[in-house]
Amino acid sequence: MSVRACLLLVLLLGLAGCDAGTPANERAGGEPPARPAAPVIPHYQVAETFNVGDNVFVRALAFNARDGHLIVGTSVGALEVDTRSGEVLHTYTRDNALANEYVFAAMVDSEGGLWLGTNGGGVSHKTARGWTTYFPFHGLADYWVYAFAEQADGRIWIGTWAGVSVLDRRTGSFRNYVKELVNEWVYGLAVDSRQRVWLGTEGGVNMFDGERWHVWTHADGLGAPNSDKLPFSSNTGLGTRARHDLSVLAAGRETYNPNYVFSMLVTDEDQVWAGTWGGGASRFDGQRWHNLTTDDGLAGNIVYSLAEGADGGLWFGTNHGVSYFRQGHWQHFGRSEGLLDQHVYAIALDDRGDVWVGTRHGVARLTATTEKREQ
Repeated sequence: MSVRACLLLVLLLGLAGCDAGTPANERAGGEPPARPAAPVIPHYQVAETFNVGDNVFVRALAFNARDGHLIVGTSVGALEVDTRSGEVLHTYTRDNALANEYVFAAMVDSEGGLWLGTNGGGVSHKTARGWTTYFPFHGLADYWVYAFAEQADGRIWIGTWAGVSVLDRRTGSFRNYVKELVNEWVYGLAVDSRQRVWLGTEGGVNMFDGERWHVWTHADGLGAPNSDKLPFSSNTGLGTRARHDLSVLAAGRETYNPNYVFSMLVTDEDQVWAGTWGGGASRFDGQRWHNLTTDDGLAGNIVYSLAEGADGGLWFGTNHGVSYFRQGHWQHFGRSEGLLDQHVYAIALDDRGDVWVGTRHGVARLTATTEKREQ
């Protein structure tokens, strides 16, 4: 393995045992170690695509392992799809469920309940008893909802354009945080094994440990430097609410705003990842941020979505397709590999290991074969 590959493994996996020099027993005059077996790495391919409309965006995906259903949140409503048969079971719009049809966030909670966050229509929550809608007059921080996360005690964290709301389902009451945040526009939420809540905002990353709030910005290492000298994006800030469309271009060029965090992920091993606007994907090791960019193999430096597979592989949804990384190996998927569009806004993995990717126009399903890769 090359020195660069070793350093990349340290960055992505948090490992400290990669030695780019001579093995210790060879230096001591002993027998060289046996060559390890080549790892079996899944090799993915686009199996099929599902078009939802030429001018429709898929912004959210969530998988319900209880029934094998995939929730597809789009700019014109939400679909509930049986992943076994491919049948569309339900369509959710203003006619039967939602206060606004632009769905930006979706989550299936530990009880199997469905949560949909909309652009101007608050939160819609579905259980076996039916639908409940939450607006600011119920206690929700704002009508614009962009992220969900659930803590072990059942509290639901809801990221909005006016801070973060915490719903105590036992009492039905909300608690809102705004002044505590580095920025009030919250796009990403994740919870680690210590029940600390990580928030991605337009101004950096916050973490709440149950007692204190912590903050990190680009000045603390979040997001890679602007090595390509891209223009700073003006499509951000409180004055842009009326026109805020998440466009990432200016005069046809990509833009840069490393404090703007689109997505958060906490892996099964408690690695914390943030997807930034132009600064790539950033991993926090507890002390500092390590940034992963196209120079390291990432498909694009604008990272809209993050996910972890059951195999420990990481998925990065970017402005130039989706990237998969495992054990030092990359795979990339864009239009030429079968995606409907290069901007990957949402990723979900089902219980069979298939990967669902949401873009403009629709959804692609990626399925894996296995092949041995030489080290």
